Amino acid sequence: MATVELLFSALPEHVRTARLVAAAVARRAGVEEAVLDEVRLAVGEACSRAVGLHRNNGISAPVRVLLTEEEKQFSIEVGDEAPHAVLGARTPGAPGAAADGEAEEDEMGLAVISGLVDDVEVTAGENGGQIRMSWPTVPPAALPA
Repeated sequence: MATVELLFSALPEHVRTARLVAAAVARRAGVEEAVLDEVRLAVGEACSRAVGLHRNNGISAPVRVLLTEEEKQFSIEVGDEAPHAVLGARTPGAPGAAADGEAEEDEMGLAVISGLVDDVEVTAGENGGQIRMSWPTVPPAALPA
């Protein structure tokens, strides 16, 4: 199992770098060429979401992207350290509670990711959140030269 870990400052200009790294590692792992655009877009959405959460909550910690190549699948985990309200427990005006516009933007980003990735899992809590996405890989012998 090969793993690449990418840590970057929560700045929007670094999201492009994360997309490029994810696409390169996905290609090397054996993700089909036709799916690479979806990988790029999904990683861009997940990283943009994490950057926004860090910036809106004044968190200076880096955004973490973990790219893992397994036998028959390639997975990407994008983690943030922003406090997330427990679903249904958001109190308007409470410290750490997202404004309505921010919450809608967050939900839209998650909807885009869900539309791009068949296997996606979102976890969130008081100490941060994580989006885990995975794609099947093609055996090296089946890849075009």
